[in-house]
Amino acid sequence: MSGATLLISSKNYSSWSLRGFLLARLSGLKFEEKVVDPEDPANRKELLMQASSIRVPALMHDDVVVWDTLAIAEYLNETFPDAAMLPADKAARARCRSISGEMHSGFTALRESLPMNLRLYRPGFTLWSQVEADIDHICGIWRECLTTWKGPWLFGLKPTIADCMYAPVVTRFRSYDVKMEGLCERYCQTVMAWPDMREWFAAAQQEPEQIDELDVEF
Repeated sequence: MSGATLLISSKNYSSWSLRGFLLARLSGLKFEEKVVDPEDPANRKELLMQASSIRVPALMHDDVVVWDTLAIAEYLNETFPDAAMLPADKAARARCRSISGEMHSGFTALRESLPMNLRLYRPGFTLWSQVEADIDHICGIWRECLTTWKGPWLFGLKPTIADCMYAPVVTRFRSYDVKMEGLCERYCQTVMAWPDMREWFAAAQQEPEQIDELDVEF
């Protein structure tokens, strides 16, 4: 197959677009990016978490159109099985799908209180108790995976769908000065050193648009 386009939103603000990009890169699919107009009302609602349904990113691959990051992940895994986007071991695959789904639908306090903003750094940022609970739970997931499957990625020696899903969380921790230690800090370093992450991060610094609601002083 050939002729793939990934429809994305802001590289600075859109955690879902970052996930879609990392998933497409992990699959080995050659694709071009198409950026949705930041002034598009539907796009703006998604970035401000005012939309009930997330339709960006979307992958157009020949005659197939698929959106929602988990659907994109499963489509790419089926289409490019040699990419090994899920772990080979059955138990690890089940865990990978479980924690990816949890990231997809959960951690509301973290999403609302620490919106993704790659150009942002807030040292000493105050965390509410519900956010701290989300952070503790995420770190527990990471520690369990890294201990069980020995790292440096959540399921061993190479990134999987789960790492794509949790990568934006790492950027949030960096932006809002969330302190990590031990296995979790090393995992954050691994994610931030990922060449595809570095490419996305560099592009985000060059984006001209600014969304004032996501750049306010808390």
